[in-house]
Amino acid sequence: METIYNDMIRPPRELLDGFRAVLDEYSPSCLVTDARKRVGAIGGLLPVLHHHKITGPALTVNLSIDDLVDCMPVLARAQPGDVIVLAAHGCTRTAMWGGLMSTLSKKAGIAAGIVDGAIRDVDEIRDLQFPVWYRGTVPRPSPTAVHDRTEPVQVNVPVVVNGEVINPGDIVVADENGIAVVPQSIAEEVLAGAKMNINKERVIRDKISSGATVNELLAEFGHL
Repeated sequence: METIYNDMIRPPRELLDGFRAVLDEYSPSCLVTDARKRVGAIGGLLPVLHHHKITGPALTVNLSIDDLVDCMPVLARAQPGDVIVLAAHGCTRTAMWGGLMSTLSKKAGIAAGIVDGAIRDVDEIRDLQFPVWYRGTVPRPSPTAVHDRTEPVQVNVPVVVNGEVINPGDIVVADENGIAVVPQSIAEEVLAGAKMNINKERVIRDKISSGATVNELLAEFGHL
């Protein structure tokens, strides 16, 4: 696999702030996915701590499934608020994230790590309170621990996680339900839709508290 290090165009701060406000609500990944008409949803990855909710631009990393390597050099290209997305293609034979990576990421202001593969040092990551989503765990470290290998790796290229394409700079929203992916080109539209969903759900909850029946709610809103 060819080594690639691309730059990333990050979304405007005000747009990211808008998505951060969505994190104050229940199930932000669901709100965003609903606003995308159920497109861009990734399941199967769970957070180390269930209460974590994060959003930020994706710094993508594509790894060769046949030669998984150390990803720590990626941190040199990250900026505070980024979400590092490691596409390890679901491989759980080798841990591609651990306690030291989490410690360095937290110190650098990284928002979270999303690993489509295995991690290790879960107890340390939990104590650090650093948000990490992962597919599985395994004690085995990356090959660099034995072979001192850091290549090849592709940074800021399109990656595929669970069938969904994530481009560098896409906005990701993650919680215990899963991960929502929002391309920058439609981010303003999706944010507006998420805000509409928030207001709609508040109205529905109020009506339920006031005694509205399922039939009444369906008649008014069409679906719940």
